Amino acid sequence: MSKWFDEEKADMNILILSAGTRDKVVQYFKKELAGKGRVVATDCSNLAPAVYEADAFYLVPRITEPGYLDVILDICVKEKIIGVFSLIDPELSLLAKERERFLAVGTTPIVSDYELVETCFDKYRMFELLQKMQIPTAKCYADKESFYRAEEAGEISYPVFVKPVRGSASIHINKVGSQKEVEVLCDLYDDLMIQEYMDGQEYGADVYVDMLSGKCTDIFVKKKIKMRAGETDKSVSFKDEKLFSLIRDFSENCGFRGMIDIDIFEIDGVYYISEVNPRFGGGYPHAYSCGVNMAAAVVRNLSGQENEVQIGAYREGVCMMKFNEVMIRDMAGEEIVP
Repeated sequence: MSKWFDEEKADMNILILSAGTRDKVVQYFKKELAGKGRVVATDCSNLAPAVYEADAFYLVPRITEPGYLDVILDICVKEKIIGVFSLIDPELSLLAKERERFLAVGTTPIVSDYELVETCFDKYRMFELLQKMQIPTAKCYADKESFYRAEEAGEISYPVFVKPVRGSASIHINKVGSQKEVEVLCDLYDDLMIQEYMDGQEYGADVYVDMLSGKCTDIFVKKKIKMRAGETDKSVSFKDEKLFSLIRDFSENCGFRGMIDIDIFEIDGVYYISEVNPRFGGGYPHAYSCGVNMAAAVVRNLSGQENEVQIGAYREGVCMMKFNEVMIRDMAGEEIVP
């Protein structure tokens, strides 16, 4: 484990795990903590540009390696970390599962409880939860046989999505139009499910649920204009009280805490919740630029203060357009860890 940092200590320090390319999130927390604390970042690669935005960076093992959690807990103790969150899905489950070990060293995991996190990452379990809550969602089938029966009964028709039950970044998601294609994909990959194709307008919601009160305090909705690699590439801010009410009730009744990212479709005036990610979404910079400051909400919660409810406190019609940027850094004499 290696590190670099400014030796100056501060009172309120936050740890961002697996920072990767999420430079903006690191910047937001640095700005919020100015004069109050420091941002510490980790990654398993020293070619992760976001870590160089932090006040301190630790190069750590991959999360699958033995002893990884002990390394992170040691950082929490050494850096006097009061709050920790991750920017990648697999690590959220680890944080939630080991919550008590973090609390024992004075660090609060900024994540929902373990069972809820696991439900989010299991698309079929999420479908079952949404059905139980009577919230509109796309029809899902856990295996090809149940889908074939439903298709024969006229309950669903092609095209459909064939996707992993657990997965992210749109990896191995395929839109198919025949039984032959379903068979080919099911032969190639394990643990697939079949989901109704939602032919409608897609939205994304960046949501914050107060860690103390359990109230949904912030909702930012963007209409998705263009997608790339499973993330929103272009979007425009959007408001609808009907949608705000659906999201607020869902997030509070489920018991979410902290940041969540929700994918939604609208078809014939009905909103369907599609997927839920219990973390910062890739399009969160759009929300932040419109004044929805979840970094500030986290810091207030960690200071023992509840956040005020300010759902929809932003302007409509503000567009986000992602573009490519690069970081150049002289690393002569250092071992490159890709």
